[in-house]
Amino acid sequence: MADSAEKAADMAGGAYRAGRIPRMEGRQFRDWAALLEHRAGLFIAPERRPFLESALWRRMRENGHGDYSGYYRHLRTADRGGCEWSALIDQVTVHETSFFRHRSSMRLVAEKLLPEAARRRSEFSIWSAACATGEECYSLAMLAGRFCDEFEGEFSCQLYGSDISLGVLEQARRGRYLKRWLDDIDVQLRDRYCRQVSDHHFEIVPELRDSVRFSPINLRDMQGVPRRSFDLIYCQNLLIYYGREVRLQIADLLADHLEPGGVLILGPGELAGWRHPAMTRLRYDDTLAYQRAY
Repeated sequence: MADSAEKAADMAGGAYRAGRIPRMEGRQFRDWAALLEHRAGLFIAPERRPFLESALWRRMRENGHGDYSGYYRHLRTADRGGCEWSALIDQVTVHETSFFRHRSSMRLVAEKLLPEAARRRSEFSIWSAACATGEECYSLAMLAGRFCDEFEGEFSCQLYGSDISLGVLEQARRGRYLKRWLDDIDVQLRDRYCRQVSDHHFEIVPELRDSVRFSPINLRDMQGVPRRSFDLIYCQNLLIYYGREVRLQIADLLADHLEPGGVLILGPGELAGWRHPAMTRLRYDDTLAYQRAY
């Protein structure tokens, strides 16, 4: 499972104290930060330089590069869709997530969006646009599955998950997690959709795993989006990796992939002052959500 931000910081700090990770010069940091922002849209603030050094050094040790400048020259000419770029993105993006991580946003889906949709139509499409290792996507799938069960086939949900990292998508497809994470899942949903497979792990039942389609997508260009428009796009804890201008661009692109009446749910505090001519703020306690009017 991917390390949390705190674990990554601890690892980096310990390595510095042991003298294993070389310091990056100011110009080297600026070059790397510019490359990552240009290629992947990732914003690396100056105060996160130790984290970047740690991520780069782990990759450099694995592929035989001995200094930041040499590795930079290699990556600058490498295919941005190639294996090494994918591996580096895995290191630089901290895939910290959990089941039902933001309860208020999940309640908005379960208590408002799904019931309102069922009164108007027979199908509902959901895109978890930064699904990491799958916990967010499977949380939404559990809510949708429980709701659809009440309609006995008269209402259905299609679920899609995407991430820029191929590595975390593979973990998402496997759907296997640490047993202690079961505490984050409601007992009824846990009994219906999870099964213990070892003393330390559980997995999502095949029925639910098979209901979700996972795809690699870079939200900077939206290549590979599985369909033209969605009823719900759920995108939390992603925009924090980008500068304000890119955050606004991504929000605009996501809004363009919503059906009329569709809803975009972001993480509270991730995007301030966003305006889109077709979107209006949807008021719900402790959430940041926008609805498309047309």
